[in-house]
Amino acid sequence: MNDRDRVEELLGRPPRGAFEVVVRDPPDDPEGDPVVVRNAPFLDDGTPMPTRYYLVGADLVRSVSRLEADGGVRRAEAAIPAEEIAATHRRYAAERDAHIPTGHVGPCPSGGVGGTRTGVKCLHAHVAHLLAGGDDPVGRWTLEQIAGGDEPT
Repeated sequence: MNDRDRVEELLGRPPRGAFEVVVRDPPDDPEGDPVVVRNAPFLDDGTPMPTRYYLVGADLVRSVSRLEADGGVRRAEAAIPAEEIAATHRRYAAERDAHIPTGHVGPCPSGGVGGTRTGVKCLHAHVAHLLAGGDDPVGRWTLEQIAGGDEPT
């Protein structure tokens, strides 16, 4: 199965823009199952796409979803200094914006991780950013909670 078909299966809908798989399981297998995709800054119809990194690995999506449902967003915001979160948003936005074509006219994606400017909006987006190589303290915190058994059952 090709990446586009597999990502569609994982999402439960067709991807609406260009992407590349940047993290796989197993990591050293170029044919491994997609875990994280890196999205283009715009969808196929030109709509701005603020979410540069998207978590698609089924098991990890489920684990992060359970943590979110148990108040993980609120707990992450309480555990991580606001300036560290804000710095993460700035780095994320700068990396995404560097891929907007020079001379682009029209709306552009905005915000940081998950399209937000402050705080934590989506643990999934932070984990995807971290796994793709970003310096993301929220993503680290999230994986620590899951690995430490703090995830609800």
